[in-house]
Amino acid sequence: MKSEVKRIYTLDELRGFAILCMVVHHSFLDVGDVLGLSWGYTVFDALCLFQPIFWAIFIVISGICSRLSRNTIKRGFIVLAGGIAVTIVTAVIMPLLGFTGAEIYFGILHCLGCSMIITGLLMPIIKKIDYRIGAVICLILFFFTYGINAGTMCFGLIDLPQSWYQYDFLAPLGVFSSSFQSADYFSLIPWLFMFLFGSFLGKLALNGKFPEGMYKKHSKFLCLVGKNSLWIYLLHQPILYAIMFVIAVISAL
Repeated sequence: MKSEVKRIYTLDELRGFAILCMVVHHSFLDVGDVLGLSWGYTVFDALCLFQPIFWAIFIVISGICSRLSRNTIKRGFIVLAGGIAVTIVTAVIMPLLGFTGAEIYFGILHCLGCSMIITGLLMPIIKKIDYRIGAVICLILFFFTYGINAGTMCFGLIDLPQSWYQYDFLAPLGVFSSSFQSADYFSLIPWLFMFLFGSFLGKLALNGKFPEGMYKKHSKFLCLVGKNSLWIYLLHQPILYAIMFVIAVISAL
């Protein structure tokens, strides 16, 4: 963050909460994948209902912070590099070790990295737009395009041409074939609009206009988790896999 801006601890806490929700969610998937227990898949699928909520929190906060960053484009390339590293590990290295089904081709880090780069490039324009108008437009675009992964828009009222969904090269934009699979998947459409929504709200953060209580620390633990969310995302799956593997070995004895 820019040195002259007071740290908004509530953003760290909310980001920490969101990343912990993600770790818990993924742990149930690993219960199914590694331990072979079907109830893990059942719980994982049930929690998918809430997944968009905590990821929206995470992405909006990232958008807000893009307004406070000294160099959003540079941060974007760093986060995107993290996403590419995740792809290499899950789609190349893990299959060589016998772990399949966890390949990530365009996950949250890819989406966030690209969103940061795009937002950084658009920042001169974003600064000229009234933040209230920009935020409302972005919300409308997000909800209008939310169904793009399922081939629809405007809450299912508009069906997109099925010919668009024959190939995977547009997967980063939300259009992919029926054979495309990514264990963690966040397409730029619609999530870029949620990121931009946060970027417009970031003007309030930049001007110190958030409620006073947001500048106070309420949970040291959540703040710590929120500040280290990138590392937690990168390391949580290897750690979860290791824990599940140990449990599987002990159970087999």
